[in-house]
Amino acid sequence: MLPKKVEEILNVQIEKEDYSSQLYLSMATWAENKGFEGVSNWLYSQAEEERIHMLKLVKYVNERDGVAVIPGIKKPPADFQDIFVAFDQVLAHEKYISGSINEIVAVCIAENDYTTQSWIQWFVNEQIEEESSVKAIIDKLNLLGKNNLYMFDRDIMSMRGGGTATSE
Repeated sequence: MLPKKVEEILNVQIEKEDYSSQLYLSMATWAENKGFEGVSNWLYSQAEEERIHMLKLVKYVNERDGVAVIPGIKKPPADFQDIFVAFDQVLAHEKYISGSINEIVAVCIAENDYTTQSWIQWFVNEQIEEESSVKAIIDKLNLLGKNNLYMFDRDIMSMRGGGTATSE
């Protein structure tokens, strides 16, 4: 059984994962409309991965006799300055999510919920991978510069760290 504070913070994380999925979906649509097929495919995959993370949290809360709360859809931004700014925003968002996951760990420790603390470690490790992957993309963008965006767009899917949108 989940302690109430753990259930509450996991429900907050469900909402954040849902928003992450919507944000990356919005970014994918923007990139697709700008002609960046590779970037849009990468972002569509990220959006799906975040949806899977949300579902993983929903199932865990329910399996532990909690009640998962399905959030309403918060509208993400629809326009982005350029690819460079968009990926800077992706990295900032992933760092925000990492901080949020760390807050869950802290609540688990405070509530002596060692089961959830152990389970949430998957998300801790996932966030390390997510941040590293986006940093590598930003590094590649900076190396190539604005004049080689075609090459970047063509190669971005090979830069996905650790698998596909269906990885759990």
